[in-house]
Amino acid sequence: MANRALILAGGAGPHRSALDAAWPGWNREVDLVVAADAGALLADPLSLRLDLLVGDFDSLGADALARFEAAGVRVERSPADKDASDTELALLAAASRGATDLVVLGAFGGRLDHALANLWILAHPAFAGRTVSLLGDRTRVRLLTAGDPAAAGVRVGFDLSGRAGDLVTLLPLDGPATGVTTDGLRWRLADATLPAGSSRGLSNEVTPPAGRPPRVELGGGRLLVIETTLIGSGNEHA
Repeated sequence: MANRALILAGGAGPHRSALDAAWPGWNREVDLVVAADAGALLADPLSLRLDLLVGDFDSLGADALARFEAAGVRVERSPADKDASDTELALLAAASRGATDLVVLGAFGGRLDHALANLWILAHPAFAGRTVSLLGDRTRVRLLTAGDPAAAGVRVGFDLSGRAGDLVTLLPLDGPATGVTTDGLRWRLADATLPAGSSRGLSNEVTPPAGRPPRVELGGGRLLVIETTLIGSGNEHA
């Protein structure tokens, strides 16, 4: 059974050196690597060995697919006419194998509708109770989902990367996010409500370390947490 899985999507590929600098440990203790169609082409540049290849392979092509099969990569074909994206199928395949920590690479770039669909995948009911992250050279996106509304006072949250000067954006996904509380950010929120469509949570900043990592917590609703590191941008803070 896999606990941690990397999912290679078909968007713009991140660079190994950038991932190492911005998100150290991104490839540590990985049990399973699953590619979604042409996402398989990210494996070699990222020095990853594929375990499973999923999709209809309209983007990868027959010749490349044959090479992966000859190398011993397991292939799960889907029909061209389907109700899920190849990235969704790859995530579901990893979850069905027991993965509880899923990291998606190549989710950004390319077509806007594909990038937005990858963001919405974070809210897929099949991934409830699992950690799903979209990871790029300088960006990490995760979703905070509050628990049962009947469980008053119960908060969910997670720690942030903690590099001073990095940016953190908080966006309600599909309705108001309530009880939003932050620690270690320049503009602190305390039990705040962020209504849908509001840009109040845009571009907050991580402050210098105070002995504990910065953190975001949520009381109700669903909240996209987008971390943008300045490493490699030319605007790194000293």
